[in-house]
Amino acid sequence: MRQELRHFYIDGAYGWNQDWFPGFFMRLGGCAAVTACDSCVYFALRRGMLNLIPFDPGEITRRNYLTLSERVKPYLHPRMRGIDRLEIYQDGFGRYLRDIGAGGLRMGALHGSAPYPDAADALRGQIQAGVPAPFLLLTHANPEFDFYEWHWFLLMGYDERPGGLFAQAVTYGAARWLDFRKLWDTGRAEKGGMILFDLT
Repeated sequence: MRQELRHFYIDGAYGWNQDWFPGFFMRLGGCAAVTACDSCVYFALRRGMLNLIPFDPGEITRRNYLTLSERVKPYLHPRMRGIDRLEIYQDGFGRYLRDIGAGGLRMGALHGSAPYPDAADALRGQIQAGVPAPFLLLTHANPEFDFYEWHWFLLMGYDERPGGLFAQAVTYGAARWLDFRKLWDTGRAEKGGMILFDLT
């Protein structure tokens, strides 16, 4: 069974492409801010939370998205090790939400050390609730995930296949299906984890 959230397109890309940032440091380390901005656009577009973005959700352009990213960047700005802990993300994005008066969107976290069944249940729960899940992957023993190392991206769907549970990862303006058990079981001490949005 597949469940997939309907994201947004911008200039033919599925969500924002981090390479479009004009500034070097945001191109290099703006991935956490991208997941926050993409989530804000998603919630405005699909859940009517219009105060999350400074433009009409029917006008999703690069210019408008950059205006949003400039507002979010002070809260989730690139740094030496990046946004390498879930708590940094929760604190920064949480302050942004409070400052714009969006207290109805709250966040929890599931650390990468949690058992895989808990992570699978959390992923299913987020998608079934109609909310994306920002995901942080730090290091991974499997070279299949080299592209995603030390990176934040959004999980926008899941697919129950005969081979197991797959998650739809959205980053750099494209969506890919990843084996979620393999993604979660990194085989490394520095793992990352998943942000869990709550609209209740």
